[in-house]
Amino acid sequence: MHTEQGGEGPDLLLMLHGMGATGAVWSPMLAEAGARWHGRWLVPDLPGHGQSGRQDSYAVGQHAASVARAVLPHIDPAGRLVVLGHSLGGVVALALATGWFGVTPHRVFGAGIKVAWSDDEVRRMEALASQPGKRFATEEEAWDRYLKVSGLAGIAYAGAPTAQRGIAHGAEGWRLAMDPRANAVGKPPLSELMTLACCPVHLARGHHDAMVTLEQTRSLDPDARDLGPHGHNVMVEAPARVWDWVAAFG
Repeated sequence: MHTEQGGEGPDLLLMLHGMGATGAVWSPMLAEAGARWHGRWLVPDLPGHGQSGRQDSYAVGQHAASVARAVLPHIDPAGRLVVLGHSLGGVVALALATGWFGVTPHRVFGAGIKVAWSDDEVRRMEALASQPGKRFATEEEAWDRYLKVSGLAGIAYAGAPTAQRGIAHGAEGWRLAMDPRANAVGKPPLSELMTLACCPVHLARGHHDAMVTLEQTRSLDPDARDLGPHGHNVMVEAPARVWDWVAAFG
């Protein structure tokens, strides 16, 4: 699994990106990490994304197991493990909160997690997972598609720090780095994961997030935060607001 890391100290902040993106979406927050986080940080590309390897299954449990294996060598028993996940990464963070995967977070944060899934949406994701990855004749076309798929269109540009590792080039042309089969995550059992969490879990979303409403988020966490007038990728648009949210809980 491709990871980036920095900082120093016993505490570890694990940051998990959403579907279709890469760990690079955390770069605006990492620019402030030295002043906002007193410890180390670890940012992976999730399986099937960016420069991380592909795997046979992309079920939430498989994601969590892969992430747990990657983070375990970085955990200092004397420190805290805090997990901050966005969208799909937030679901993986909830899975880790159960303690079932060999790591036990001290606190978990999930931003922009999609709560309501229609049958049509699930079928659409399954259809995407069954199709071969599209090839693009030009790098520009690949970037355009990646920014749309990752939700970065309008808030990032081709080759921006937040979009790094999103596309790849091969003998057949340009393509998205994401394995299309990674769309086959399925409908996550969010209520069950919240019930099984063995550590405090905090949820939030940007006020203009089209993927999830505050009411839906508060159906899981009655104290869920509204992070202000921002969209789905709130950590890109307003990194300071996300840092303030995390800092509010120590």
